[in-house]
Amino acid sequence: MIKDELTYKIIGCAMKVHNTLGNGFQELIYQRSLAIELKKAGLSFEREKKHSIYYEDFEVGTRRADFVVENKKNNRNFQN
Repeated sequence: MIKDELTYKIIGCAMKVHNTLGNGFQELIYQRSLAIELKKAGLSFEREKKHSIYYEDFEVGTRRADFVVENKKNNRNFQN
């Protein structure tokens, strides 16, 4: 899948969640709803995926991404 097509699908899923739920819920409610929409769209994803962060060749920490869709990373400093 090309990058623009994937981006379009993800944004569409997020917009559906926002338009359906509106404002005012806890983040967890939106995350769970987005997971439903991503699954309905046929996209593979992982939630709360841990990544190591590197500066040059040195690991400087870790973070957890809310969602990693289609095993894509958007930052060259992440390592699986």
